[in-house]
Amino acid sequence: MLTGRCHCGAISYVMLAQVLHHALCHCADCRRSAGAPMVGWAMLPADQLQVSGEPKSYASSADARREFCGNCGTGLFYRNEAMLPGLVDVQTATLDDPDAIPAQSHIQVAERIGWMQGVEALPAFERFPPFE
Repeated sequence: MLTGRCHCGAISYVMLAQVLHHALCHCADCRRSAGAPMVGWAMLPADQLQVSGEPKSYASSADARREFCGNCGTGLFYRNEAMLPGLVDVQTATLDDPDAIPAQSHIQVAERIGWMQGVEALPAFERFPPFE
């Protein structure tokens, strides 16, 4: 079992370590919702996710619901019963050990931000770079 939580700790969860899929989503909807260039999602049966606390939710499209912490705003879960009945996606960056589930694919790359292509070639620093 894996554990995770929002930034402030008001919402926590326990989930199976064996997920159906872990994808990095590049769609504009996920990017805008998270304020990030992509979002990692682990999919599992909804009955295999135990949530403590009361996430808030909103309809991000006609069939989709995004759940988040009402205190700190951390995005947590995605549900779409029309497209993914009985399943839930968990934002993997909210896991206590995000390395526990390696990503398996990139999805929605048709909407990927242009500068994300080749991003691995950028200089990398262990912490902040020197500012000059």
